[in-house]
Amino acid sequence: MVSTMLEVSLSQQYQVPIPQEIRDLLNLKAGQKFTILLQGDSITLVPKPFIQSLRGVLKGANISNVRDRSERV
Repeated sequence: MVSTMLEVSLSQQYQVPIPQEIRDLLNLKAGQKFTILLQGDSITLVPKPFIQSLRGVLKGANISNVRDRSERV
């Protein structure tokens, strides 16, 4: 984890840069989406995974007991 506290400034366009050290650590990419959580006076950015990183997650899943759309209530 990052061992030092990093400081950034809010730009006039209300943008906050993410330091290179954190981008590298979390493997963040340009254009990546985030969920913003407000907890009291704190803002937490949670990176959403790229869809490509989810490729193959369900490989080998057992789909033999999956109901067909026509069987749904």
